[in-house]
Order: sequence, then structure tokens, then C-alpha cells
Amino acid sequence: MSDQQEFPDNTTEYTDVEHTETESTEHAAGTELALPGQNLPDKVYIIPIHNRPFFPAQVLPVIVNEEPWAETLELVSKSPHHSLALFFVDTPPDDPRHFDTSSLPEYGTLVKVHHASRENGKLQFVAQGLTRVRISMWLKHHRPPYLVEVEYPKENTAPTDEVKAYGMALINAIKELLPLNPLYSEELKNYLNRFSPNDPSPLTDFAAALTSATGNELQEVLDCVPILKRMEKVLPMLRKEVEVARLQKEISAEVNLKIGEHQREFFLKEQLKVIQQELGLTKDDRSADIEQFKQRLEDKTLPPQAQKRIDEEMNKLSILETGSPEYAVTRNYLDWATAVPWGVFGQDKLDLKHARKVLDAHHAGLDDIKNRILEFLAVGAYKGSVSGSIVLLVGPPGVGKTSVGKSIAESLGRPFYRFSVGGMRDEAEIKGHRRTYIGAQPGKLVQALKDVEVMNPVIMLDEIDKMGQSFQGDPASALLETLDPEQNVDFLDHYLDLRLDLSKVLFVCTANTLDSIPGPLLDRMEVIRLSGYITEEKIAIAKRHLWPKQLEKAGVSKNSLSISDSALRAVIDGYAREAGVRQLEKQLGKLVRKAVVKLLDDPAA
Repeated sequence: MSDQQEFPDNTTEYTDVEHTETESTEHAAGTELALPGQNLPDKVYIIPIHNRPFFPAQVLPVIVNEEPWAETLELVSKSPHHSLALFFVDTPPDDPRHFDTSSLPEYGTLVKVHHASRENGKLQFVAQGLTRVRISMWLKHHRPPYLVEVEYPKENTAPTDEVKAYGMALINAIKELLPLNPLYSEELKNYLNRFSPNDPSPLTDFAAALTSATGNELQEVLDCVPILKRMEKVLPMLRKEVEVARLQKEISAEVNLKIGEHQREFFLKEQLKVIQQELGLTKDDRSADIEQFKQRLEDKTLPPQAQKRIDEEMNKLSILETGSPEYAVTRNYLDWATAVPWGVFGQDKLDLKHARKVLDAHHAGLDDIKNRILEFLAVGAYKGSVSGSIVLLVGPPGVGKTSVGKSIAESLGRPFYRFSVGGMRDEAEIKGHRRTYIGAQPGKLVQALKDVEVMNPVIMLDEIDKMGQSFQGDPASALLETLDPEQNVDFLDHYLDLRLDLSKVLFVCTANTLDSIPGPLLDRMEVIRLSGYITEEKIAIAKRHLWPKQLEKAGVSKNSLSISDSALRAVIDGYAREAGVRQLEKQLGKLVRKAVVKLLDDPAA
């Protein structure tokens, strides 16, 4: 079956008309185009076409399959009139050699065939539309070539004033449409000058062919012989086409304006960047990154292995394109590797009096942990340097295990970093992810060193008894290397793939119980038990810490509200008999809130 490839959309159709006019003028030298109404045959061959019907006002190339239409075109070329009829079929049959003759519409178009050629299994010819045609009898319909007897409708050649008015409206609409689409060339505009309101039929058919209406809608126009009714159908279609073309032009102009603004902004930014680079005011992204990484390493002492690895990555970064994915991966690696405080250690405060003062000010009781910290400082002061240590604080909730870690860091003058390992199931949280994974990053220990900016901080591993394990690994096993004084000298982070010295880090772990901590891990830690507070210690903690904290939270001054020792003792004995002071803090907060309500109700109270 044939394919009328010239009409996939409105734009292509106009282009083909333009091309046909030019091509037919060049190739038809000496070839006389047929005039409608002259020597019209009564028997013609037919070829069904698809997509859109062919109008009498058109001159377009038509492409059909060589099989089964080669014989039809050969017979047409041998006929004296060189004509055939094109009928629009909306749905092509499975076999072009057999189709339902009743599926053809009432009217088709008689065309004269010019310049038939064959190429790559296709036949192409220029079809000049002559007039409407209707099948009166099938002479051969079993298989191609299809031969029919035809008749031609008679049209009123004397246009009325109303028809002339419609004709002028069509011409004006076409002239309004042509400038809205850049594909309409000057040749097509000159082609329009051939039509006149006094000859309305070809003008109306030409106007219909310019629209992007569906094939069935256009077939209704072709089936409509009375010129006035046909014009009434075509004019709204053409006006709609004008509005759509105008809207498309507005949208295109708006989009081009936005694109132009973005391009102008991008162009100016690029020019500014080049000018700044030429003047030495700025550097490109790659140079700026490399310079930043080198500046980070100026005051650091790197191990030879780390220095070699970072130099290799620097050289790699210098040859990569900034927009490549590998550049981002390498830059991210260097960002972490250079952020590690290689060889940078904080100065410890080896003053026992200062340490004792800090510990006593922050905590009442807890003599065991205070003595252990003082011993740690005394050994460091006597030795001249402080090594790392691993301490496990075990006790019930609320006895101050977490706050003790902060006090230890303050007494030593070291930065403090805390992270909870409770519920942790992935060992990569400790040792980092491999660089091969998307979104990989170092473990918590490297992140801690980056934040504190020294290699000897106090790092607290909170809730170490609540770690889990899954198919992703066992975090407790990963901590064995971290908390072993013999192994953490060469701690290996999977992401950096570099050895880090954690031997100067003071690890403080906390737990509520020892039952769930693996034996090998527990064996590497010094266990200090915090059994809880006696009543006198709780009273001291409440007066020094808990009560002022609750007053501050409620916005009440110390002079406005106070509590006696007997009241504190009553609260402790009656409502907070736990080992810690967490429940006591809640009860004191409740007392303060009730007192605030009473103060607002009766300010004189």
C-alpha cells in the first residue's frame, strides 16, 4: 500500500509545496502542466493514499511502494492522459493487494503524473491535482492495478458576493498565517498570488491543505462539492491554524528570550573568569582545589606512605577534566585526606590541681573516675608525654557517664567528640566505605579527627553495649582494632586506605551493663563502675546543677525561687530513689513549673 510521506504534519506539507514548485519548474522544461477541465479521462487507475487526502490545488511529490504499484504507474505512463486518481484511506489494509473497496471515500482527486522515478524499492512521482473525482463503476478491483470508471462533479462557476467575501477572508487568513511560520518561503507566498476570489474552488482547497487538520476532517472538505459550504468548513479551520501558529510563535519567542538571557549570563561569566585568570585575580577550579589542598598540608607532618598517596592523587587531579565524574571522586578523597590533622597534637594540661578542681566542680562523688583521671595525668606529667587510653564507664542510666567524658576532656585541655554506637549495625560506620562505592565516605573516627583538628582528642563511644550486627558486618569486631593499644597505632580506614595513629586518643566508652559486650572487646578496656549516688551527693548535685538548670529553662531568677535541703531530701526519698539523678531532674522541673504558675496567679506569693 502506498505511503504519502509528504504530509506527516503541517510544516512538512508546506515545505513539500515549496520544493515541488521549484523542482517542477526546473525539471518540467517543455512539459505542459494539465489544466483542470481539459481532456479528463472517463477511465483511470487508482492508488489509495494515507495520512491526508490529496487536494486538486496541490502539486506535490508522492512516494509509493514499488510493490504492488509499479505496474499501475507503468500503465499510467503509457496512457495518453498520464492521469490516475488518489483516494484517501484512513486505515491501510494488511495486504495492499486486497482491500475493501467500500472503505474508499466518495471523492478522491484526479492527478496528472510527472517525473516518475524508482529508487530503493520506492516509486516517486510529482502529482498535479486536477479536480475532484468520484467512482461510478469498478472495472477491476480484485488486485492492483485497480481500474475504475469515474465521473466529475459540476461546480457553479459564477461566484456570488457571499462566495467572494469568503474568498477574500480566506486570502487574508492565509496571508496572516504565512509570516507566522518561517518555513513558508517567498515562493509559497508567490504561489498564493495565483488564486483569486473569482475562482474560489482551488483557493478553498489550497487553504484546507495548509491546515494541520486530521485526515478525516480534510476528507470532509474534499467530499463537500458546494463551494459555499466548503468555504464555511475551511475558514474556521484556517482561523484556528492562525491562532495556533501565533501562540507557537509567542511561546518560541519567550523560550528564545530566556535561552538568550541564560546564554548571555553564561558568556559574561566565562569572560569574567578568563579576565580574572589573566590578571592573576583568581584561578580555575582545578588550580584552586590543588592550592587549597597544599595549604592544608603545610603545617602537618605526614607519614611517608600518606604523603606518597596524596601526591599521586594530586597529580591525578591535575590532569582530570573538572566536569568528569572521576574528578569529583578524586577531589572528595583529597578533601578528606588533607583534612586529617596529620602530626598535629593538642597541648595537654598536666596540672593536677586544675584537673581536680574541674572534676569536683562538675561532679559530686565519683571518686573512682576522678582518681583514675588524676593517675592518668600524673603518669603523663612524670613521663613528659601523655599516651592514649581506653576507659569503659559502666553504670545505670542517669549517673553522669556522658557528662564525665566532657569533664575529662576539659580537665585535660583536649577537644571532645562524642558519637553513639547504640544500634549501629554496619562496620563501615567505624572503618569507612571502600572508594569504589558511590557516595562512599570515611568512618566516624576519621570524621572525628577532622572536626577536632588534632590527633589526641577525647573520643566518647556512647552506648557501646547496644551495638548490633547484620549481614553488613559486626561493628564490635571493627572496634577491636580501634580500641587495642597495640593495634590502633596503624588503624586502617577503608575509604582513605591509609594508616592512622590513634594511640594518643583517649577513648571513653559508656555502657549500662557488661553482659552484651563481647569478651575480646571488653578485655581491651579498663572498666570503671559508677554505682550511683547517695542522698547527700544527689542533694549537692541538685543544688549546684539541676536546680539552677531548671530555673534557667523556665526563665526564673535564682532570687525569685529557692528550695531547701529538706525539700530536696523529701523529693529524693519520695520520688527519685533511682541510682542516677535523671528522675530527680524531672521532679525538680515539675516543681519549678508549678511555682511559675503560682507566681503568675499571685505575684505577691
